[in-house]
Amino acid sequence: MIISRELDIRAVDTISVKSYHHQDQGSAEVIQAPSADLMGDGEGVLIIDDLVDSGKTLELVREMYPKAHFATVYAKPKGRPMVDTFITEVSQDTWIFFPWDMALQYVEPYRGTD
Repeated sequence: MIISRELDIRAVDTISVKSYHHQDQGSAEVIQAPSADLMGDGEGVLIIDDLVDSGKTLELVREMYPKAHFATVYAKPKGRPMVDTFITEVSQDTWIFFPWDMALQYVEPYRGTD
């Protein structure tokens, strides 16, 4: 949403593609896709992802929207050819823990326990 605000983009939607089951990669499948009328072949569409790893997820999305521009925050070497723009390249064996991937854990409070 921050990027859409900065670029003055008013039409924002989500494509949900699942390829990981915990830390095990499987085949990519589309769980939810934007309206076909909105997306077309991707002309004028910016697709942003947090990370490209093997590139299998973006390969599937690129087949759906071949004219879209693909951007990621992190790019690993195997997936790097699938993106047009990225911020940081990391090694293929780096595992990035995003805040939304972390499980909540109970931590005993420091005060009030005595």
